Amino acid sequence: MAIRAAWALVLAMGVAGMPARAAETVKVNPALEAVLAGDPPFRAQALRLADLPVAAGPAVSLFNGRDLADWDAWLGYPDPARTYRAQPGQAPIGADAASISRVFQVVMEEGEPAIFITGRTWGGIVHRGDHANYHLRLEYKWGETKYPPRLDMPRNNGLLYHSHGAPGAVYGTWMAATEFEIMEGSVGMVVPVGPLVTAVTEVGRDRALIDPQRRYMPAGRAVTVRPPAWNVEAASDAEKPAGAWNVLDLYVLGDRAVHVVNGVPVMAVRDLRMREGGAWVPLAHGRIQLQSEGAETYFRRITLEPITRLPRVVQD
Repeated sequence: MAIRAAWALVLAMGVAGMPARAAETVKVNPALEAVLAGDPPFRAQALRLADLPVAAGPAVSLFNGRDLADWDAWLGYPDPARTYRAQPGQAPIGADAASISRVFQVVMEEGEPAIFITGRTWGGIVHRGDHANYHLRLEYKWGETKYPPRLDMPRNNGLLYHSHGAPGAVYGTWMAATEFEIMEGSVGMVVPVGPLVTAVTEVGRDRALIDPQRRYMPAGRAVTVRPPAWNVEAASDAEKPAGAWNVLDLYVLGDRAVHVVNGVPVMAVRDLRMREGGAWVPLAHGRIQLQSEGAETYFRRITLEPITRLPRVVQD
């Protein structure tokens, strides 16, 4: 990509939700190299789900199809390019109703109600429920328009779960959470949103990626996802072409989760943790966020049902 300086800034800051695909070579980070030194080489694997859980109760819809009355909203900075600066020089927009209505809307799309997120200003809508032990399913598709500062980058959004704390606590824009990444080429990547959240998963080192060069690989090296190795890429790219609807399944049980894209498991995490009062505590419940992060996105058919066990991720 022709945005080497931007990528270098991203890699230095450990920015949540940025791509983990191949790019131009950037300066070697000795601290990161030390962390990656024990990672085995990534080997592509054909993964599938086994022992799907049976719903332990009735499914509920998180989107009523009429309005966003069940969701709270928060917007970050008027200029999203300031989001990751130590001194943004602006105040977040916050919960201003007029601004929110220009970013988060309910529309009819292909004959069905959908949540339309313009992406022009970064932020998120947060469902008011506090959820644990569930199977969440939703459908999303990309719109046509992207906005600065990511005109030359892949379309980007995110499904954030186990969200806690104050709106805008992370970069003035999001609640602290674990992210099921929704980004072209990286759907299902895990990203701890904020420095007070971590996760554990298994990885191999994929040198075709930009830093931190880690991809989910069952039976790989068990690692804690935190800076300077701030994300782990999905095992494979199971997303459909832009403009098509994609189905995401998120299975959560306690402090463990499985990310599934169009029926393909691409990530399993465990030992989700959040730092509270000087101690790391299990992150086993919380609110659900949908991001606005520079690209038009539609969401529909958002349902949640209780479960008592996770599916297994197996290799063929």
